[in-house]
Amino acid sequence: MTLIFRYLTRQVMISMLAVSSILLLVFMSGRFIKYLADAAAGELSGDVLFQIMAYRFPGFLELILPLGFFIGILLAYGRMYLESEMTVLFACGVSERQVVGQTLVGSLLVMLVVGATSLYISPWGMEKVEAIFNEQRQATEFEMLAPGRFQELGSGNRVTYTQSLSDDKQELRGVFIAEFSPDDNQLTLISADTGSQFVDDETGSRFLVLENGTRFQGVPGRLDYDVAEYDAYGLKVSGGEGRTRRLDEAISTRALMESTDPDHRATLHWRFSLPLIVPIVTLLAVRLSRVNPRQGRFFHLLPAMLLYIMYLGLLIVARDALAAEQVPEWVGMFWVHLLFLGLALWLQLGPAWLRRRRLQREAEPHA
Repeated sequence: MTLIFRYLTRQVMISMLAVSSILLLVFMSGRFIKYLADAAAGELSGDVLFQIMAYRFPGFLELILPLGFFIGILLAYGRMYLESEMTVLFACGVSERQVVGQTLVGSLLVMLVVGATSLYISPWGMEKVEAIFNEQRQATEFEMLAPGRFQELGSGNRVTYTQSLSDDKQELRGVFIAEFSPDDNQLTLISADTGSQFVDDETGSRFLVLENGTRFQGVPGRLDYDVAEYDAYGLKVSGGEGRTRRLDEAISTRALMESTDPDHRATLHWRFSLPLIVPIVTLLAVRLSRVNPRQGRFFHLLPAMLLYIMYLGLLIVARDALAAEQVPEWVGMFWVHLLFLGLALWLQLGPAWLRRRRLQREAEPHA
């Protein structure tokens, strides 16, 4: 019997890992493309992209694992029903209740991983991501430049291009700068062979020192441009924006528990809700995985996925209602879990209870 239960657990875990890996690849690729676009626009440095993705990995994992475990049960047990393996197990004395119990035991490991990730690891990772974003916002234009791209940086209406950077990123080569002043409609075009950064020790101001170039200044559409060639030209570069408000996702669970802010309380309830999803969807998946061999292997996936989407959607609605103080905190998001727990228990026990009731009614006239 132990070998049978190990086999069931192994089948579910293999399916869960395969599904979760694919989902993680899809979701992380989409997020990476967004960050890559921000880097191309000069809002992020390309050096920090992989750091951001690494720190955001726990946040993706806490959402993907419950779904991966849910689909893993559907695929593993659905295949076993389709190939009559479940029929053989039931004929050998394994009851449906034992299958449910063993699957719930396996779900405890997933629940612990999701709980640890949601309550501790993911907030730590988001705090690191927030620190990187704030550091990028405070970076100067010089530090945000990427070779071979026209970049509109944080100094207003300035577009900067550099053909290449030195290995230590301290020297620019082939520099072009276009700056438009909306006050007097002045357009300034600057080109230079090289450029480097200079910091004034007294004031702390930073300048981009351009060498061997030409400066054009005038109003677009007019012919009276001022043209000046120079050996060295200093252009002040500004720092980025200051630190913005802190993200709720980056606040530690302990801090959320001590806070009275409605948004923080809603975030706290959400973090506790994620691990609670796992055992409930386990009960749902075991029942929904039953498939008739004539129906096909994937016939049961569509209604099961719609049910999971409804579950997650109601949790999001409950979180927003809690943040807006539309429901009392003692109700929180637990009513959604109780609703779907009741549905899962009914799917497990309801058909058998109805069958017994029908047999009792059929037996009553003969009594």
